[in-house]
Amino acid sequence: MGGVAMKNRKILLPALFSIALIFSLILPASVLNTASVMAQGQITPMVAAGYGYTVGLKADGAVVAVGWNDSGQCNVGNWMDITQVTVGFTHTVGLEADGAVVAVGWNDWGQCDVGNWTDITQVAAGYGHTVGLKADGDVIAVGWNDWGQCDVGNWTDITQVAASGAHTVGFKADGAVVAVGNNDYGQCDVGNWTDITQVAAGAAHTVGLKADGAVAAVGNNEWGQRDVDNWMDITQVAAGYGHTVGLKADGTLVAVGNNVYGQCDVGNWTDITQVAAGYGHTVGLKADGTVVAAAWEAELAGWNLGLVTPPVNWPLIGGIIAVVVVGLVIFFERRDRHA
Repeated sequence: MGGVAMKNRKILLPALFSIALIFSLILPASVLNTASVMAQGQITPMVAAGYGYTVGLKADGAVVAVGWNDSGQCNVGNWMDITQVTVGFTHTVGLEADGAVVAVGWNDWGQCDVGNWTDITQVAAGYGHTVGLKADGDVIAVGWNDWGQCDVGNWTDITQVAASGAHTVGFKADGAVVAVGNNDYGQCDVGNWTDITQVAAGAAHTVGLKADGAVAAVGNNEWGQRDVDNWMDITQVAAGYGHTVGLKADGTLVAVGNNVYGQCDVGNWTDITQVAAGYGHTVGLKADGTVVAAAWEAELAGWNLGLVTPPVNWPLIGGIIAVVVVGLVIFFERRDRHA
């Protein structure tokens, strides 16, 4: 009996080794494909601020929202595979990984009618309109157009779009800026801007980030929201209803403009990687994925947008199993040889 058992064990152990090796080399391939796609299409968490509500994009492509929800603008709990979010007055827009667009909320002007959009790389939302940037640099828009804010059909070579109250701004690949819509305060007077790397649109003002870290602004200055001439070392700008926020290279913030709700009280924030400005509040995303907010309707306790469980490394697990089985094979072979 002992000889039969030893013979069976000698057959069994190499068989186990073969199974483990196959597991490490073949079976994980199907799982690895998913993990690889996740790694290649990694989503950058972000926040967006609207009229009394805030939206957050998580690293796994899910979306969360808090605040005013009278029009259903916070009903984003079933969204998946989102790569960017933007908010208007009371509507929320999400860009999907495949270039499609979803939208919820107030739709009186058709600003949420984006279900047939394809090949979109960035979205922006104004008071009552939605703008989409296509992969070829063209721009499309739907919704409220009383001021011509949706008249973007002739735009080409655009690399970023921004929208707010009743105007739309486009940043071109050569650093030039174009704008259409309401210009009562000169918020569309951006034709002479050069060397711009990012644009932001407030209710009636437009802000541009220059390549050297300086900032330009045009439009309404009732609350001093355009007083950005002395800003330096800025890496991102955001524009709200009546205030402007700048993110500095060291992770701190500067803000000017309407501060009735304390939306500009961000001087003590640190370690910020992205900022958003709403009607009366400011939201900051920190490097650890947590979120901070100042002022009106800005309670965001418990949010963490950056922490997700990493994908299982099946090749590593398969390799470990194979090594363990090899070790067992060697151990029993040596023990049988000296028995």
